[in-house]
Amino acid sequence: MERDKPKISGLLGIGLDNKDGHKRITKAEKFAIVGGSEETHERMTKTVVKTFEDLKRKGKEIEDADHREVQDLIQKHSEG
Repeated sequence: MERDKPKISGLLGIGLDNKDGHKRITKAEKFAIVGGSEETHERMTKTVVKTFEDLKRKGKEIEDADHREVQDLIQKHSEG
């Protein structure tokens, strides 16, 4: 019996380095970023937005992408 491949329906980023007491939450239709210092939260948000932009340029939605492709895009955009 062949199993259905798991699909990604959205992304969740959690920042754990917040020490200033601010509660940072950024939500969109298919992702949410929670917590983190101002710098970390901003970096995670930019990484996810660029990942979705790359998928869109390829004509894909997150649900259509292979988990390895999403992982590679996140890695690409988090470096830099």
